[in-house]
Amino acid sequence: MNVAVCADVGSTYTKAAVVDLDDGGLVAAASAPTTVGTDVLHGLDAAVAAATAGLDAREVPWYVCSSAGGGLRLAVIGYEPLVTAQAGRRVGLSAGANVVHVAAGRLGQADLAALRAVRPDVVLLVGGTDGGDAEVLTHNATRLAKARWRVPVVLAGNVDVRDELSALLAAAGVPVTVADNVLPRIGVLAPVPARTAIREVFLRHVIGGKKLSRGGRFARLVRAATPDAVLTGVEVLADALGGDLAVVDVGGATTDVYSVLTPDERADGPSQEVAGTLWRARTVEGDLGMRWSAPGVVRAAAEERLLAPGERDGLAAAAAVRAADPAFLPADDADRAADRRIAALAATVALRRHARGAATGERAGRDLRDVKLVVGSGGVLRHADPADAAAVLEAVLTDHAGGWPLPRAARPVVDVDYVLAAAGLLAAEHPRAAVALLRRHLG
Repeated sequence: MNVAVCADVGSTYTKAAVVDLDDGGLVAAASAPTTVGTDVLHGLDAAVAAATAGLDAREVPWYVCSSAGGGLRLAVIGYEPLVTAQAGRRVGLSAGANVVHVAAGRLGQADLAALRAVRPDVVLLVGGTDGGDAEVLTHNATRLAKARWRVPVVLAGNVDVRDELSALLAAAGVPVTVADNVLPRIGVLAPVPARTAIREVFLRHVIGGKKLSRGGRFARLVRAATPDAVLTGVEVLADALGGDLAVVDVGGATTDVYSVLTPDERADGPSQEVAGTLWRARTVEGDLGMRWSAPGVVRAAAEERLLAPGERDGLAAAAAVRAADPAFLPADDADRAADRRIAALAATVALRRHARGAATGERAGRDLRDVKLVVGSGGVLRHADPADAAAVLEAVLTDHAGGWPLPRAARPVVDVDYVLAAAGLLAAEHPRAAVALLRRHLG
């Protein structure tokens, strides 16, 4: 049998799936707790062993993504907050990063201290359009070089000074990777080269540096940060189905929203964004989650006026229990109802924010009216009764009070078998299998 193992080493659970590379069929799937406290390979090997029972796993290729250990922490340093810094932030999100810091302008001593304090895994250094101002980018690169900076830097700014600044950083011992400018000219956002460079740096420097495993085997296995793999899967699904789509992934700590929109006259119209439009985008809501961030869901829902009269106190108490015990599992109907309500609120608020564009820096927002398919993901949906999962997505699709256009006639579906990440991992080497897998389970 011509199969491959696709595995996601998550912060809590490691999921493994065996995919038939000839027809895109899901042969088997299994999960195991992620063993961050010892060696993540223990949990990964256990999940793969369960999924490949009866197969000779030694002959099966592995495709692995990871968000264990906090995933990829990215800091962005730009020339100006509303243009290059914001463009860099969008590119970082699209690369599957958790953007923990955004700075703009000339770095000073306090700025360097703030940068060190957030402990980024990678710094994305951008600034200036090609042929435009290079002074700030040069200053910031020089400042990092003189500060004996040792965190990997992706340099993706003004091409006129790229080689000079790359040599400067490398001579000072700064690990530097060069990419094309994320904003080659005003209004044109070019995310792919920087996204590719960030992925390479993540694989080359970050995975091994997180001390998640002894030896180099885990670092050799991992091919992408999990959100990057999921976004690739979302892109493959959008291309296969045609038209706009959105994905809402409700996790324990964050709720991620992905959307793929069809470029149209908006790209060149009067509302064109100076920082460019990212037609394939991701946002991360760090205050919205089912466990660690459950209290944030209640606060955000109250601010959005989504709570019923008298609902807040009881829901806040349920959220506090979940935040205190991230391993909490519902024991009765009341617990399951609270989980369902928290999930619906997290998904609704996250999609509102994504549509408004605040998190992506798009002042015009993201027009989701033509979205044809809304995919729900996350353990709370995958493991829920189908009627409960449908109710969560129904709450999202019937919310029209958020102040921005949401889908008008979208079909909801739940990624029950967790195929988006698997398809994203397979897309480069086995594109037909990736498309077939998505069509079988989501199309």
